[in-house]
Amino acid sequence: MGRQLIISIGREFGSGGHLIGEAIAKNFSLPFYDNNLLEEIAKNKGVYAEDLKKYDEHPKASFFTRTVRGFSSSPHENTAHLQFDQLRKMASDGESFVIVGRCAEDKLASYEGLVTIFVTGDKEAKLKRIMEVYNQDEAAALSTMKKMDYNRKSYHNYFCKGKWGDSRYYDMCINSSRLGIDKTIEILTSYIKSRQEVLNNQ
Repeated sequence: MGRQLIISIGREFGSGGHLIGEAIAKNFSLPFYDNNLLEEIAKNKGVYAEDLKKYDEHPKASFFTRTVRGFSSSPHENTAHLQFDQLRKMASDGESFVIVGRCAEDKLASYEGLVTIFVTGDKEAKLKRIMEVYNQDEAAALSTMKKMDYNRKSYHNYFCKGKWGDSRYYDMCINSSRLGIDKTIEILTSYIKSRQEVLNNQ
């Protein structure tokens, strides 16, 4: 049996990061987590997943929240920490998995089996993808892209030391628009296999 392998994928909205993560998880026969991580948490905590998903990967609200003795009144912050704790538990239990977003490259940085990837894309290619996937016109797609990337960037930069999308904090940053989703998956799979070989030979 090989060493622990955790693949963390950060992504710009419309870059295909979720689809790429799913394909990589299939290629390595690993569990795949995105916002379904909250379903695992909800089951364990006895709460409704949809109540948590409202606050998933959103920045902490600036107003009407406070922290008292280490406990925050912000549901955004509490939801984020529930996910971080779940990721750490899975990693400390020796599990291997693919996780999209959720600051995993920062929160799991101490695990030697961690491979960190950031997927970006050209604006026009991302807009086209958003229009197709979400059935939006160009203006709506542009608005959605800006909003989602703002939320992800603000969320990440609030909870992490490194900046969202900064290549210094990832093993590989790749533009999925240049070669297409399928070729991007192929390249990333090859890279991860090489990393896996190094880990298994240590």
